[in-house]
Amino acid sequence: MSSGTNPKVVVLMGGPSAERDVSLSSGAECAKALRAAGCEVIEVDAGPDLAVRLTDIKPDAVFNALHGRWGEDGCVQGLLEWLRIPYTHSGVLSSALSMDKQKTKEVYRAAGLPFVHSVIADSADVESAHVLPPPYVVKPYNEGSSVGVYIVGESANGPPKLAVEMPRHVMVETYAPGRELTVAVMGDRALTVTDIITDGWYDYHAKYSVGGSRHVVPADLPAPIFDACLDYALRAHQALGCRGLSRTDFRWDEARGLDGLILLETNTQPGMTPTSLAPEQAAHLGISFPDLCRWLVEDASCDR
Repeated sequence: MSSGTNPKVVVLMGGPSAERDVSLSSGAECAKALRAAGCEVIEVDAGPDLAVRLTDIKPDAVFNALHGRWGEDGCVQGLLEWLRIPYTHSGVLSSALSMDKQKTKEVYRAAGLPFVHSVIADSADVESAHVLPPPYVVKPYNEGSSVGVYIVGESANGPPKLAVEMPRHVMVETYAPGRELTVAVMGDRALTVTDIITDGWYDYHAKYSVGGSRHVVPADLPAPIFDACLDYALRAHQALGCRGLSRTDFRWDEARGLDGLILLETNTQPGMTPTSLAPEQAAHLGISFPDLCRWLVEDASCDR
């Protein structure tokens, strides 16, 4: 979308996914920032009448603050393409690829990027026997925000008992030890590296509860590891065909040096509160939250 003085922007938020509450928080913060940046903002909780509402509003652009299925897996992107409304973040194909963690790894492999072994398995099989040798991680292959993540340690007595809400097919992934790192990419620029410090697993609580984690920006890392994180994140962003803002998460096993650095996943709709990881990196580089949100609107498209 070409930049205008006061563009009319719909902020899409909420929706029906397991990450609805996260999206409502992100959307409210983005709406506030966009108003501060001079945009006319209308907040819309995405529901079955979304196409009708957008047709009535006739926005100049849509700021996609949805998280989880339907909002970041290519579904709402396809609707916006059909309506010919420019929207922020990645397009249909890259959104679908990035949301499917196993498909993401296939793209990583083709791009020569390091990742850990995983398989897609039936939940019943996962509960009846170890699908991979412990330690391993069980998680939905198409959700974010660490929703429904189980860690099976080496000393586990048996396979995990999964919640009834888990999908029929899940990802079982070899556990990657080490430090939790992340890099945001804005356009064609990898921003910096954050070291995420928690008392345990970086789960939903650690991500979204006050005091759940501590972020070190920029991360205190050897220069070759820091530079590799930036390089890998940008390559992942480009290989997946992302646009706008993305964030790639890593694990780094210090004892193995560069061989211990692996990609976990790429998020095409990273959290968007002022203290979320990607906006925090932008702020470290002097890009305010309103300016970041305004840039995303100006980058909005339904043609790429």
